[in-house]
Parts: sequence; C-alpha cells; structure tokens
Amino acid sequence: MNDWPSERLILEAGRADRRYWGDLWRYRELFFILAWRDVALRYKQTVIGLAWAFVRPFMTMVVFTVIFGHIAKLPTEGTAPYAVLVLAGLLPWTLVSSIFSDGANSVLGNSQLVSKVYFPRLIIPLAPVIVGLIDFVVSLVILFGVMAWYGMAPGWHILLLPVFIALAVLVAIGPAMWAAATIVKYRDFRFVIPFVIQIGLYVSPVGFSAKIVPPGWQLLYSLNPMVGVIDGFRWAILGGESPLFLPGFALSLVVTAGMLWLGIRTFRHTERGFADVI
Repeated sequence: MNDWPSERLILEAGRADRRYWGDLWRYRELFFILAWRDVALRYKQTVIGLAWAFVRPFMTMVVFTVIFGHIAKLPTEGTAPYAVLVLAGLLPWTLVSSIFSDGANSVLGNSQLVSKVYFPRLIIPLAPVIVGLIDFVVSLVILFGVMAWYGMAPGWHILLLPVFIALAVLVAIGPAMWAAATIVKYRDFRFVIPFVIQIGLYVSPVGFSAKIVPPGWQLLYSLNPMVGVIDGFRWAILGGESPLFLPGFALSLVVTAGMLWLGIRTFRHTERGFADVI
C-alpha cells in the first residue's frame, strides 16, 4: 500500500514569480507582526513613550517658526499663521522620512529572518509604513490643536487629506525599497541615509512656502516629489489659502511613480540573493 500523501510538488519555471504578489497577501499576518514589533521597539524603554511623537514635531515647529517666520521673515500663505504653515509641511515630511529611514535599514536589521525562512521579502521594507502612520496620526492631533488655538477650522478640502497621505507613503516606499536592496550589498551606504534625510529637509518646502520659489523655477523645483506632497497637504489643510500649482503637482506624481517602479524593480531583482549576501 502507498502511504505517501497525495500532494504533488510542481517544479515550473517562473511559478514562484507568478505567485509572489499573491504570497504578499497570504503572508499579511507576518506583515502585521513585523509592524507591531517595530512599534514596540521604537518606544521600548523610553521615558515618555508615545509622547515623543508629540514632542519632536512640536519642537521642530517652534524652531522653524522662529527661524523662518520671525528671523528670516519669510511670508506665509494667505492669512494662515506661520506655525500652521510649518506643521502642515512638517507632518508629511516626518512621515516620509520615517518610512524611508526605517525601510532602508529594514532588510539588514532582519538578517536572521531573511536567511532562515521563506516569505516575500518585500514585506520587510513595507512594515515601517505602519509605524510611520501611527506617529503621523499622533502628530496630527498637534496640528488640529494649533489650528484650534488660532481659531482656524479646516474646510471641505480636509476630506481629501487621505489622498495626500497615501501619496506621501508612495513617495517614501519607492526609495526605501531601493535603498534596502542597496544596503544589503553595500553596507556603508546606510551611513548615507541620515545625510540624505537632512539635506532633503532643507531643500523641501517644510519650513517655508514653495510659493517663494520664482515662477520660472517652480516646475524644476517640483522634480522633488516632496514639493507636491507638501503642497497637497497645505491645500487640504489651508484650503483656498494655499492653491495647488497643478503642473508641478502632476510632475511630482510622475517622479513618484518612477521612483516606485525603480524601487520595486531593484528590490525584486536583488532579493533572491539576500540570503547569500547578508
């Protein structure tokens, strides 16, 4: 009598690639486990815990408001207080930089898992999205609190804020996946990430309005996809006080799509060798 199980192992070229995107859904529980672990690690053994999500954007807002608003005397948008202008730019920037930084170092930080267990590796750089969104929601409370302090109320534009949140996530995960794949092969590249984030903070319109850029340079400036993200946030929060520069926003969408394609392509091309290199 044949006691072997009836299942058959099918070896077919390209089968694993075709099933890859379905495996992302089948391994969704692992995605949430990794995300929850990252949340716990971020605030483990900290003195004030989740309050750091309040402290960091609030203190940065104060510094930027003093430097750009009071010392440099840069203009705000419409009649919006400068503090609100800064927070409306700081929140999406913090979300993007958090996802990018954590995602870039995620594969190397999970080397033991990568080398021992099969699962779609793309899950690893995607897990930090949850951590960034949790921090973002907490920081959003500060924004609404500051708006209430100045007697401001959001208009109907706020209903489209989730669209720009999703855009911010897409801006972050493309470069994060590319950097994660690169860091596995070239370990010293991880030291470049903080430098890139620091430079990005000052070349993006976080502490100032993108409207101060001369009109002839607006389109070129929009090659930085954070310009479209931040302008979109400010439009959603300030409404008519901050009109969108539509050609620049469209260009930011194109650049974001290009970076996302490059990130996924690079990651998928190199992930087969992660276990050997890592």
